[in-house]
Amino acid sequence: MKKLGMVALAALLVVSFTIPAWAMESQFGGYFRIRAWSAQNMTGEDRTEAKDVTATDVRTRLYYTAVFHENLKFVNKFELDTAFGSDKDKGTGGWGDIGADGVNVEIKNSYVDFNIGPLNVKAGAQGATLARGFLFSDDFSGIIATINAGSVSIPLIWMKAWEGGMGKDQNDFDVDYYGIAPSFNVGDNIKINPFGLYAYSKDASGWTQVGALSNTEELNLWYAGLNFDAKFDMFSLWATGIYQGGDMDMKDNTSVDFSAWLAAAGFGMDMNWGGVHGQFFYATGEDAEDPDWEKFWVPRGQSYYWAEIMGYGILGDNYYATGSNNAPNDQVGDIMAANFGVTVKPADKLKISLDAWYAAKAEDIVTLKGNEESYLGTEVDLVITYQLVQGLNLDLVGAYLFAGDATTMEDPDEADPYEFGTRLSLSF
Repeated sequence: MKKLGMVALAALLVVSFTIPAWAMESQFGGYFRIRAWSAQNMTGEDRTEAKDVTATDVRTRLYYTAVFHENLKFVNKFELDTAFGSDKDKGTGGWGDIGADGVNVEIKNSYVDFNIGPLNVKAGAQGATLARGFLFSDDFSGIIATINAGSVSIPLIWMKAWEGGMGKDQNDFDVDYYGIAPSFNVGDNIKINPFGLYAYSKDASGWTQVGALSNTEELNLWYAGLNFDAKFDMFSLWATGIYQGGDMDMKDNTSVDFSAWLAAAGFGMDMNWGGVHGQFFYATGEDAEDPDWEKFWVPRGQSYYWAEIMGYGILGDNYYATGSNNAPNDQVGDIMAANFGVTVKPADKLKISLDAWYAAKAEDIVTLKGNEESYLGTEVDLVITYQLVQGLNLDLVGAYLFAGDATTMEDPDEADPYEFGTRLSLSF
C-alpha cells in the first residue's frame, strides 16, 4: 500500500502537468500539523506508568482535485504520518528518525464525483459522516448516490466494509454496509435528517479486524435514527437519537439479538465576546444478566471526539492512543456524559475555551476491591488558540481528570490522569 501510494501520487502529478490546460482545472490543498504532548496516569494509578508517554508527531495531508467541468471531478487525498524519532519497525510511521527516508504515503481518498441531472454520485475511496460520528465518521470504499430536489437531498450509501477474497465460498465472508440519510430543510432555520444503516454478512467471522465477531456466522445488524438541527440568530440546538437492532447467529448454533440505543443533545449560544455551549449523550451498556447484546456498538467506522482525556480530543488520537482507563475514547458506548463550556475571544487572533465534563459508565464495573462502580470522573479542559500568522494556528492544551472509582479501579496507588501539549496547524 505504501509503494502504491507513492506511485499513485507521482502519476497524478504527471497527469496534472501534462493534460492540456483547457481540459481541466487543477485544485490543490492540504493540511499540516505538529503535536507535542505528555499524558500521565492514564491507567488511574502512578505505580506501573504503563500508559505514560511524552512524544511528538506530525501529519501531512495533500489534496489534489481534477475539475473537468461543473459535472465531473476526480478527487484524491494523500496522508503522511509519523511520530518523531520513529522508524518503520516501530509501527509509528517510517520517516521520523535520523535520515527521515521511510516510505509512508497513505491513500486516504480517491474517487470520482459526477452529476447526472439531479443525481450526484461519488464512487471510490471517500469519507462520510452519519449521525455526527455517533454512528459513522471515517473513510471507506464504496458509492454515495445523492438525489437532490430543492430543499430535500437523499443519499443512498453502499460501503464495502470487508472483502472475503477469492475462492470457494469466500464471498460468504464479505461484509457490506447499506445506508440512507435523507435531509429536509424546514424553512431557513431547521434541518431534519432521518437515517438508517444496515450491516450484513453471511459469515462475519472472517472480518478479522473486529474480534467481537470471531465466533459469528450470519450478521444482520441495523441502526435507525434521527438528527435534528435548529439555528435562530445566535442560538443553536441539536439532537440525535439512534436505535440498534438485528441479530447474529453464532457458530455454536445459538443466536444473539441486538437491542441498544443512543441519545444525544447539545446547544450553543454565540455572542460578541465568545459564547457558551454544552451537550449530553447516553449510550447503553451491556447487562450481564440479559442474553441480548445491549451495549451500543458499531463494528467499525464510529468516531465521535468529545473530552480531551476520556474522548480523545485534540491530543488523544495518536500513535500511542492514550485514553484514560475504561473510557470509550471516540467509540461511544456504555457511557453517560455531560458537558458545559465557555469560549471567550479577548482579541481577534486569540480564543480561549474552558470545558467541564462529567462521565460515568452506563453499567457498573467491578473494581479491584470487588465493588461495583460507574463514575469515571469529572474532567476540566483548557484550550488556548492563537493565530501566529494568517493561516497558521497554535493550540495550547491542558486537561485534568478528577478520576472516579471506575477509572482508578480503587487501586492502592490511584492517581488522577492529566495531559498537556501543543498543536501547530495550518490548512490550505
